[in-house]
Amino acid sequence: MPWSNQNGGGPWGGGGGGGGNNQGPWGKGPNRPRGGGNGGPPDLDEILRRGQDQLKNIVPGGLNGGVVLVGLALLAAFWLTQAIYTVQPDERAVELRFGKPQQEISMPGLHFHFWPIDQVEIVKVTEQQQNIGARAGSNSNAGLMLTGDQNIVNVQFSVLYTITDPTQYLFNLESPPQTLQQVAESAMREVVGRRPAQDIFRDNRQAIAADVKATIQQTMDHYGAGIAVNAIAIEDAAPPRDVADAFDEVQRAEQDEDRFVEEANQYANQKLGQARGQAAQVREEASAYKDRVVKEADGEAKRFTAIYEAYKQAPDVTRTRLYIETMESVMKDAKKVIIDEKQGGVVPYLPLNEIGRPATATQGGNTP
Repeated sequence: MPWSNQNGGGPWGGGGGGGGNNQGPWGKGPNRPRGGGNGGPPDLDEILRRGQDQLKNIVPGGLNGGVVLVGLALLAAFWLTQAIYTVQPDERAVELRFGKPQQEISMPGLHFHFWPIDQVEIVKVTEQQQNIGARAGSNSNAGLMLTGDQNIVNVQFSVLYTITDPTQYLFNLESPPQTLQQVAESAMREVVGRRPAQDIFRDNRQAIAADVKATIQQTMDHYGAGIAVNAIAIEDAAPPRDVADAFDEVQRAEQDEDRFVEEANQYANQKLGQARGQAAQVREEASAYKDRVVKEADGEAKRFTAIYEAYKQAPDVTRTRLYIETMESVMKDAKKVIIDEKQGGVVPYLPLNEIGRPATATQGGNTP
């Protein structure tokens, strides 16, 4: 049915020209009072207008000039954050101007450079470690090397180095750590390839590490890497996993061989010491016998000379004395008793039972 237009009302009961009570079909018209009056939400246009007024009061030169100043201030702050940099105590920095490194090295502290014309590169100069070779228990073949006696060993070692020239380190090589790893591995293979496996296992690791260090340092100096190699630490050297059991058997056999050789050397030293002692004793006895014989001969010669001198002075007396002494030495052991029958008053009693006994047995005075 047609709607009524009484009192200027519309189809929802409200005036179409703004009259009436401004209510819609749900009891309230679409228009709301500004400023959130009567409990309504604030108007967005009013909020924007008030914000613009406050910004004009804060920023000098109005809204247009203030935006420029704020932008410039933010740009200046960003530029300062890029132009000022800090170098830590364990670091050194190299400044680049249009990509060209400067000669001066920035020491630890706060520094300034003209960014973006100048750039800065920072490196650590404390001692660093480069591990080379496969870890124990891994399946990698990175550390397998051929020794001089045609054995294969798995060598794991570390390179301790420091950066002595940051400029050379940053710009002479594309990747200094990777280059150092390749050079160290090549040097270790070269040195191990000239020596038997026993040297790398236990006998001569220090000499191998010294040779590898010298080779690495010479190569890195030739490249101009700005790196100083401090030490080479051989952490582990083992046979490949496939032949580890057989190698352990060989090692035990070699240990047994060394033990047997050591025992044989001890036995040989013992016998040699005894033989040398006996030889020294024989030499001492021979020397003493020689001295005794020589001295006896010398004494006999001197005695003969003395007798000869006495004989020249009294030949008869000396001759008689020599005869008597000779007869005494010859007859003193005789067991015969001779009795002169012309001598009278001699009792013919002979102790025949005492003749066969030694003279010392009858002279002790113990016989009854």
